[in-house]
Parts: sequence; structure tokens; C-alpha cells
Amino acid sequence: MPLVKGGRIVEDSYQRVLDDAPVPDRIPVIVPAARLLADADDLARRGGVTGVLWPNDRRIAELAPHLHKLALVALVFPKFKDGRAYSQARQLREQYGWRGELRATGEILRDQFMFLERAGFDSFEVKKEADAEAFVEATRRFSVFYQPTGDGRATALRARLARASSATPIAREREQVR
Repeated sequence: MPLVKGGRIVEDSYQRVLDDAPVPDRIPVIVPAARLLADADDLARRGGVTGVLWPNDRRIAELAPHLHKLALVALVFPKFKDGRAYSQARQLREQYGWRGELRATGEILRDQFMFLERAGFDSFEVKKEADAEAFVEATRRFSVFYQPTGDGRATALRARLARASSATPIAREREQVR
């Protein structure tokens, strides 16, 4: 499954580990939510970074105490029409201030890419190579946004105000007239 991250198609360095499988040492792993909650202390002591596959029907508040031990949270979209993971992403970024890798996985479509990115996702598991290419292209297409969201980018208004505050008095006056 192609992984899009940082505007490029990259190799996934994480290995998925099932609930009952041994967790390898010294390599990045993604464990299911139940495994993380059951073995959080053991996973934190292992030599290697840990990520979690978090379903959209679990509360982020359950995950919050473990965020400082995680390098990645993969939020699941079981159906493209089920948008609960968008809300989870916003909570992680805005309410909990989490800055680790936030991955969208499951049934995500190329039409959803900008919404996913704006909600705070920074990596995307896609099913088709063509969709991966479309995701990469979309990262270059838009650079200005009106709505503030969890991705941390300045809005058009904030950029305009920053430009106006550093401009000459005459330029500021012109900007206010607009």
C-alpha cells in the first residue's frame, strides 16, 4: 500500500504487529489500540519507536495519557463516508497539541485529501498507486486557505495582517481600505 508523506511517495518504515504477535525490538512498529492500552509500559521500554492504529469508535481521551510515548498515530477510516477520524485528528492536534506523525488509513479517497491534510494528517496510506500520485500533486496545488485548522498553516487573513504590520504606513492604510 503506497504511503504519501511530506508531499512524496515514501517507503513505510513501520511494521504492523498484531495483538498476540511478539513486538520486534529496534524497529518502528504500529500496534493495535487494545495492545497499546494493555502493554503501554512494556512498549515504552522497548528499543524502537512505537505507533498505534486507533479506531474511530474509541475516544481520543483514552489515548491521551500515552501520546508522549508515541511517534505515530494512525487513525482509521473504515468507510469513506465515516468522518469520525477527522474529529479525532483535530482533537489530537488542537486540544492535545500532539505534533507526532498523524496517518490516515483505511477507506480514504483522493477527493478527501485536502480535507485530511487540513484536519492535521501528514501521512496517508492509499490503496492505489494512481491515488498516491494524485495526493502528491494536491500538496503542490494549494498554498493559501481561509479556514484555520489543525495543520498549523497560517490563514489568508493572518498572512495579510502579518504583511500589513511589516509594511510602511501608506501600505497599511491601503490594506485597511481593502
